[in-house]
Amino acid sequence: MDIILTAFGNVMMPAALLTLLLGTLAGMTIGALPGLSSTMGVALCIPITFSMPPDLALILLGAVYVSSVYGGSITAILLRTPGTDASIATALDGYPMASAGRGGEAIGMATIASLFGGLVSVVVLIAIAPPLSTIALAFGPQEYTWLAIFGLVTIVGVVSESPVKGVLSAAVGLILACVGLDNFTGSQRFTFGLSELFDGVPLLPVLIGLFSVSQAFNLCVPKGGGVLSDEARSLKGRTLPLWSDLKRCLRTMWRSSVIGSVVGILPGAGTSIASFISYNEARRHSKTPERFGKGEIEGVAASESANNAVTGGTLIPTLTLGIPGNAVTAVFVGGLTIHGMIPGPSLFTQHAESTYTLIVSLLLANIAFAILGLMLSRYIVAVTRIPGAVLGPMILVFSVVGTYALRNEIFDVWLAISFGLVGYYMERWRYPAAPLVIALILGPILEVNFRRSMQIAQWDLTTFFTRPLSLALCLLVVLALVLPIWRRWRQRKTVTI
Repeated sequence: MDIILTAFGNVMMPAALLTLLLGTLAGMTIGALPGLSSTMGVALCIPITFSMPPDLALILLGAVYVSSVYGGSITAILLRTPGTDASIATALDGYPMASAGRGGEAIGMATIASLFGGLVSVVVLIAIAPPLSTIALAFGPQEYTWLAIFGLVTIVGVVSESPVKGVLSAAVGLILACVGLDNFTGSQRFTFGLSELFDGVPLLPVLIGLFSVSQAFNLCVPKGGGVLSDEARSLKGRTLPLWSDLKRCLRTMWRSSVIGSVVGILPGAGTSIASFISYNEARRHSKTPERFGKGEIEGVAASESANNAVTGGTLIPTLTLGIPGNAVTAVFVGGLTIHGMIPGPSLFTQHAESTYTLIVSLLLANIAFAILGLMLSRYIVAVTRIPGAVLGPMILVFSVVGTYALRNEIFDVWLAISFGLVGYYMERWRYPAAPLVIALILGPILEVNFRRSMQIAQWDLTTFFTRPLSLALCLLVVLALVLPIWRRWRQRKTVTI
């Protein structure tokens, strides 16, 4: 309890509050711009944090993360153009409400539901993360090997419409993870004599390239015009839903928040999956399911409470086990390591004050974007009129400066631009970038712990099945592999019947 009070005091300092406010505004703006994802927003902010104290850096990254997920609902509702994939389900009922002159009411419900889901996820994070970090202290190399495999299996299976494309993307990430000096022998692997690659492929240029530079290229492609059409107008009508609607949606928000938190804990599941699961559950439990898709306010509440509940859930495996929950938290890992904070149990022991400062700041960031959202959403949407030909080069400049500032290496800049081209074509050909990033992070964890396990056990593979925790994680991997196959078999059987 004392550490939480100390963290709360840290967040209430003037510099921290200013950082929180600026991060919230930046996140809302980034989220409202189609194509500029939460991942890209956090990646762009990492270079800004180089000269900042760790506490302020984490506050900035956390505020951008949670507020950008909410920001996507603004354009999803007003223009049927989700700012992020988290808000795709929101557009199904939000846009029909806006078309019927209830855009302000839809924005109001999206704001309240986002706040509700975000607060629930922070409570779950506070409740689950510390005991899970204690359990993680019992993890040996065998457990971390299975954990890395579990992270790879789950993210490949859920982030792509085609599992084959997800596997290929992850395979590229694992190959890149092999670059550098061998941790056990010291020999060079795939470095081509370049000293810049002796420590492996640097993570930050890859992240900025795949998620920022690629979007800059994408924004520059359309000829003329802006990111969106000129249909953006000021919101009209009431900006808060009726009390009767809030009472009716309360159960849906609770259910969706729990779903979002659970989905967030699963590596790779992501906000869009949580939104659609919650949306379908809300429609299934509704007394009037036929109204969904035609302007049902309960659909907006379900989607928004779920996608914001994911934010806290994804940080649980990231902070306690060092396993990124999704692409955004993979970028978070980069931000943590830059400030000397290695994700894992040590965050709740050696760096407990900074970790709890981040958690408390997430709580206040949710409240901040709710207040700002109700006050400023009608003005933020005007940012979407910035021409892509202007916005794209601006993002590219920030990306290049941020990449170079990390190690003062022009090699990193070319690497980021190269991965920007890779990311651009991956998006066009519908290859997910998240498995590549997660595999690049988990690859070294998998290799080091597997080889260490084999050395300890003298190459006896049964060591992975004789320890209770290791066996339990092995069963999780088997379930992660079998369940998708079983579900597809059931679907095919149902269609055949």
